[in-house]
Amino acid sequence: MQSTPRRSRVAKACKGQGLYRVQKSVFLGTLNPNQMDELAMRCNDLIDAEHDSVYLFPFCDADFKKIKLVGQAFDKELVTDEILSKFF
Repeated sequence: MQSTPRRSRVAKACKGQGLYRVQKSVFLGTLNPNQMDELAMRCNDLIDAEHDSVYLFPFCDADFKKIKLVGQAFDKELVTDEILSKFF
């Protein structure tokens, strides 16, 4: 995303849906399908579709547990114990 104000608005929308920032532009959390659709529509309204992109990746619990982290992938203090328990 090229614009800091747009990036900030998308970050605020993600946090508003209860997601946690795990990296500068990466958020993690649990959304039901309706919430995910709502966030996608909200992000679409916030970005410049000619220059920006937002990826929303759905994971089931089984697939989420298969994610491999290498190095210090995120600040563990920013993530809830519920999410951390799925990784470790």
